[in-house]
Amino acid sequence: MELRQGYFDFYYQTSEDKLYLLVDKVEQPFIFQSSLPRGMGSNDIGLDRGQLGETRLVQFERFGNKLLLKQLNTYYRADSNNLAERASIDEAFATSVLAGLPIVASDSGKWLVDYTAFLLSDIHQIAPRLDQQKQGTYKPDAKRSGIYLNRSKAFPLNTELEALVTYVGNKAGEYVRQVTPEPDAISVHLHHSLIALPEAGYQQREFHPYSGYWKVEYMDYAAAIDQPMVKRLLPRHRLQKKNPDAAVSEAVEPIVYYLDPGVPEPVRTALYEGAMWWNSAFEQLGYKDAFQVKDLPADADPMDVRYNVIQWVHRATRGWSYGAGVTDPRTGEILKGHVTLGSLRVRQDFLIASGLTGPYSGEQADIEKQKAMALARIRQLSAHEVGHTIGLIHNFAASANGRASVMDYPHPLVTLHNNQVSLENAYREGLGEWDHYAIQYGYGDFSKAQLAKLVAKAKQDGLEYMADADARPAGGVSAIGHLWDNGKDPVAELMRLDEVRRFALHNFGLNNIAHGQPLSSLQEALVPIYLLHRYQVEAVSKLVGGAFYEYELKGEHTQPKGFKWVSTEQQQQAVQALLATLTPKFLALPDSLLALIPPKAYGDSDGRESFKGRTGLAFDPLSAAEASANHTLSMLLHPLRLNRLTSQGQLDSTLSTLSDAVMKSRNQKGHALLIQQRVRHVAFYQLMNSLTHAELSPEARAGLYQHMQALNEWLDKHDKDPNLKLLHQQWQQFEDSGEWKPVFKPLALPPGSPI
Repeated sequence: MELRQGYFDFYYQTSEDKLYLLVDKVEQPFIFQSSLPRGMGSNDIGLDRGQLGETRLVQFERFGNKLLLKQLNTYYRADSNNLAERASIDEAFATSVLAGLPIVASDSGKWLVDYTAFLLSDIHQIAPRLDQQKQGTYKPDAKRSGIYLNRSKAFPLNTELEALVTYVGNKAGEYVRQVTPEPDAISVHLHHSLIALPEAGYQQREFHPYSGYWKVEYMDYAAAIDQPMVKRLLPRHRLQKKNPDAAVSEAVEPIVYYLDPGVPEPVRTALYEGAMWWNSAFEQLGYKDAFQVKDLPADADPMDVRYNVIQWVHRATRGWSYGAGVTDPRTGEILKGHVTLGSLRVRQDFLIASGLTGPYSGEQADIEKQKAMALARIRQLSAHEVGHTIGLIHNFAASANGRASVMDYPHPLVTLHNNQVSLENAYREGLGEWDHYAIQYGYGDFSKAQLAKLVAKAKQDGLEYMADADARPAGGVSAIGHLWDNGKDPVAELMRLDEVRRFALHNFGLNNIAHGQPLSSLQEALVPIYLLHRYQVEAVSKLVGGAFYEYELKGEHTQPKGFKWVSTEQQQQAVQALLATLTPKFLALPDSLLALIPPKAYGDSDGRESFKGRTGLAFDPLSAAEASANHTLSMLLHPLRLNRLTSQGQLDSTLSTLSDAVMKSRNQKGHALLIQQRVRHVAFYQLMNSLTHAELSPEARAGLYQHMQALNEWLDKHDKDPNLKLLHQQWQQFEDSGEWKPVFKPLALPPGSPI
């Protein structure tokens, strides 16, 4: 056998393709990290190269002829010196045995176990994920799997093991077929990291809801009766000054991130520059070169826990980037940061920039400004995902707060200047004020009282903060937390963005695609420009039935800021701004542009980035208008929003305003009339969808039902219009049967996020 010595020694037997682990630490906790070093390449399935699995606190225990690898329950604890009290918690809650490893030899407190079957097992839960997503029924096949010795290594404080695992099955779904050469056999790599617990000396930091960090949470059954049982800690890297008394000092151990050598230029430089923005925040704390970015050594394994890495990951379609890590579940100490950046993201920003500016006026196009905007986004994205891996969560209030953080999702801030679309200030360069505050809170050498003052100053300075739970839901209540928006006043920004969009659409044409491209590719170039408003619509909709509040603790303010509804006047302005996106004037495309777009050229085809239509091969501008209108109306008529409007006494006026503007307006002709009629069908669908939605409160349901009855009376009086008659008949069918059976379902928008 071939021996590798380290934290856990292991032996590899070539003749049998078996891996044996030498266990000399029994009933001693360590960290077990699973990961996926080679993935499937599908954003939809979500099994990417470099993806980390769960971080587990485990230990080996002997039971007769085998060692059990047991995952300890770290959520339920007793932070107590009383061993019996701690044991009572261990006995009260379940643990989980991950594997039973047969002992093949033993000697003086050492056990040699056959680790092969466990290494080839589905630790990453790939088969259940494929089944849940209806992509097929699969299971690992040991005969088509094997130990990958090139990435199986042992070091003093960690042992890294890897295998090629083949999943065999049938009924392969669309996404599997898209990325796998033989859909009945999916071969990926699985990785196990066995990691020694970090040495003592790490200082835990208590979580604060305004800190801007993720949380590591557990329940402490030893907490005093007058103290909360739920404890929360900040996740962060260990960072200490070599000279704590010096104004500026190097770190005992700097935070070093290693860049994927497979990233091409100029993206590589952009990733490096964006990640290095964080060093400026640590410099403000008096550190010299505490945050560094280097090239990943040629012989290094990206999954090795010793390396924080930034990986450039390819997929069949554009998709999300993310920052994950290996975090000690006991303390919150980050042991490894792992950034995954989707390689197709940069192309989406370039597409937006090209669609806005039309740079292809000749065979030799000048596209430097467009590339500059795309690379500016990559710098920001690199900083954003690295931010996650040093502990930070999203701040979705930052873009409306002077672009105060890279931890927001930024929409390009494009403007009209000298009768041209300007890309000069699309993305902010460098960290924002919130980012510097967050690093101070998480990594500064401050007492609890000093941290409280830091929070108070941040609020006094006007730094706003909203995390995912408040900003992501379509029916969210926060008036300041939004994704992909800009501007402090959402309504004003939507109106400004409308001007940019109108200008770009008026000038949209052959100059928006490269020389030699099929004219039909204008469809895909058009999508992000026609829908330039989509995210700002979401921000505006959240003013309707929205509120202002912040994360605050008792005692932080003499008078708590509490909870305040958006004023009635602001809500009405928001409704009017949303209704403006439903008009034929807003939704119609220029005839000159429509005359340029033929059906798809042979060899090309519609994809997920294309508008869906109802006219066969011909481009369908009416369905594009339908999808856009459906987006606005689904946000405005979200059941949770209607519930809040009911509690504020504003439901009836909002619905009446909508019906007057959309359902009852009859002043259009030609193509504008067709758009108006289609929007009516969309509005009726969304009204009925909300009326029958399980989340609608009984009071809101009663109010909406009454409104629909009144609308039906109006429809009955105008049944000479066949479209209005169809709506009337649908209502009557609902009244007669008590069941909503739509004859029309609006088309969805092409994918928007991520950009």
